[in-house]
Amino acid sequence: MNCGLLGEKLGHSYSPFIHKYLGDYTYSLFEISSDNLGDFLKNGDFHAVNVTIPYKQAVIPYCASLSPIAFKLGAVNILVRQDDGTLIGHNSDYFGFETLLLRSGLQVNGKKALVLGTGGAAKTAIASLQSKGANVVVISRSGENHYGNLQLHSDAAVIVNATPVGMYPHTGVSPLSLDLFPQLEGVLDAIYNPARTQLLLDAEERGLVAMNGLWMLVAQAKEASEWFTDNKIPDEQIDALYRILQKQMQNIVLIGMPGCGKTTVGKLIAEKTSKKFVDADKVILEKTGCTAGQIIKDQGEEAFRKLESQVLSELGKQSSLVIATGGGCVTREENFQYLHQNGQIFCLHRALERLSTEGRPLSQRNSLAELYRVRQPLYERFADEHIDNNGDVSQAVSKILEIWEG
Repeated sequence: MNCGLLGEKLGHSYSPFIHKYLGDYTYSLFEISSDNLGDFLKNGDFHAVNVTIPYKQAVIPYCASLSPIAFKLGAVNILVRQDDGTLIGHNSDYFGFETLLLRSGLQVNGKKALVLGTGGAAKTAIASLQSKGANVVVISRSGENHYGNLQLHSDAAVIVNATPVGMYPHTGVSPLSLDLFPQLEGVLDAIYNPARTQLLLDAEERGLVAMNGLWMLVAQAKEASEWFTDNKIPDEQIDALYRILQKQMQNIVLIGMPGCGKTTVGKLIAEKTSKKFVDADKVILEKTGCTAGQIIKDQGEEAFRKLESQVLSELGKQSSLVIATGGGCVTREENFQYLHQNGQIFCLHRALERLSTEGRPLSQRNSLAELYRVRQPLYERFADEHIDNNGDVSQAVSKILEIWEG
């Protein structure tokens, strides 16, 4: 059975991995230009396809029939070829968003929900929220409700981002400020790369519900696979596949005092997880031709920290890495968001008397006890988990993997 994903420019997609897990069929990427769309739909060698932008509406005229939800939304993300060669169109994004909303635990009945955007993802969110009794307000760049009069909706309880603002590689930006919404309970973002957009980071910082679109991606694929094969898949598979993808995509980040073993531990973790190991200090060396110590000695610590932040900004937005950071990266607050946006942060701890100071000018210049006193609360601020690395290194590696895979 030949299935796949139809789009104009697909780039990297997780869909082949997802569908390999869900069903026993071939899943290919069909990059088709708009000029060739009609010919592909009429004569293409496929049994069923997912449809992504910009074709979710363009394929409708080629469908002999639409499911009720596809008709309601005016968008199709599943095409299945019938025995007579005609196509039926369906939309599984609705199921995906519905299950995301359920998983979030947000109660929207009678509450105001802002949906950012006007595209297909926005229409899906609007229909689902309205079915749950929410008072939905659509925010766009123009029209009655826009980003210039958000103060009219300060009573919003839920915000759904259905725009690409904050998506990889253009991370670190948010479509709006959450300071405007004192009654806000949660934020849902259709974006899943990075794991935490700036909007979600801001929501998390305020202790609000904050969920990305990965669950929605997996849930809609589950229903798509059911349409492809005409076989029911247990909903429990959504959670199992979600956890697999989450671990595959996110980074493992190591912080801690200089000489605490981040590089050694990181390389071993990379081997065991099949992730790529990256040492931030070595990236700086490759970019400048100078070691961290040389830069600090010749240009000062502030110049090095600025360069380090630039490197961490680029590394943090990438996926499936093990990142060993410099010991002082925690001294700049922006580095937390760079590393946290797509990773789980582990702080390694080793007794001060066991820390090597060779080639580390800050450790040589300052008392390690004083350096640790200053940085210890910053390590607490950054770290998701704390790992003792005073014993055999394999013990620290095992503990990190136990937490990571748990």
